[in-house]
Amino acid sequence: MDADQPPVNTKHWFENAGLRALIRLALVLPYATRVWFFGAVMRRVIAPLVGYKQRALDNLGLIWPDMPVPERYKIANQVSDNAGRSLIENYSTKDFLSRMAKIDPIGPGVAALFEARAKGQAVILVSGHFGNYEAARASLVARGFAVGGLYRPARNSYFNDHYVRTMEAFGGPVFAQGPRGTAGFVRHLRTGGQLVLLFDQDVRGAETFSFMGRPARTASSAASLALRYNALLMPFYATRQPDGLSFTIELEAPIPESDAATMTAAITASLEARVRAHPEQWFWIHNRWKK
Repeated sequence: MDADQPPVNTKHWFENAGLRALIRLALVLPYATRVWFFGAVMRRVIAPLVGYKQRALDNLGLIWPDMPVPERYKIANQVSDNAGRSLIENYSTKDFLSRMAKIDPIGPGVAALFEARAKGQAVILVSGHFGNYEAARASLVARGFAVGGLYRPARNSYFNDHYVRTMEAFGGPVFAQGPRGTAGFVRHLRTGGQLVLLFDQDVRGAETFSFMGRPARTASSAASLALRYNALLMPFYATRQPDGLSFTIELEAPIPESDAATMTAAITASLEARVRAHPEQWFWIHNRWKK
C-alpha cells in the first residue's frame, strides 16, 4: 500500500459497497417507485440494523416521556422512511431538480432573498435536518441562485466521497467543515452569495441552548458569520407532503440583527416550532442531546 494513502477501513468499505448497490438498484426504478422503495428499505432494514430506529425511540422518550410507546414507534418509523426517501432523492439529481423547479418558495423571506440578491447582500439560509432540506436548495437553484453549502463530512469516507458529488450536482459550491472549507465559505459570503447551513447537530465545546426543552450544544457560527459579513440570517424549511414526493418550501423572515447568542436562540426556537408541528419530519436519529 502507498504510504501516502489512508489505511482501508474494511467495515466502512463493505457498508458503502452495500449502500451503493442499493442506490444503483433504486435508480433503475421509476422515480416515485424508487423513492418509496428506499424509504421502505431504510425503515424496515437499515434503520433497525444500524441503530437509527432505537436512537429515534430513545430521543423521543427523552423529550416526550409521556408519549405512548406505539406513537413513538410510529414516529420513529416515519423518520426512518423520510431519511431513506431524502437520500435517494438527493442521488436522483436530474429528476429531483426538475420536480423542485416547479415548486415556488413561499413565506416572508422570499422577497427579502430576492432583494438581497439585487443589492449584492449575502444570505445565510439556516435549517435543521428536517424534511429534505436539499429540496429548498434545488428550488432556489432553479430560480438562478448559486446556493452553496457547508457540510460535516461523514465518518465513512467511502460514502462521503460520492455523497459530496451529489451535493455539488445541485449547483452552488459546497464546503467541508474545517479551515479550508470555512475559508471558501467566507469567500462566497464576501461576494454576496447565498449559503445553506444546518445547525442542529451536537458540536463539542459549543454553547448550550435549550432545544425541545433540553440543553443541547449548538454552534452559533451561522449568527456570528451573518454579523461579521452583513448577511441576512434566514430560517428555511422543506416540509414533505402526505404524498411522500412533494414539498412545501418556506422561507421565514430574516432574524433581526442583535448578537450571536440571541440570534442563535431565535433560529433554535424556529426549528423547535417546526419539530413540534411535524415530529416525523425531523431526524431524531442524530445524537442531539449528548451527555
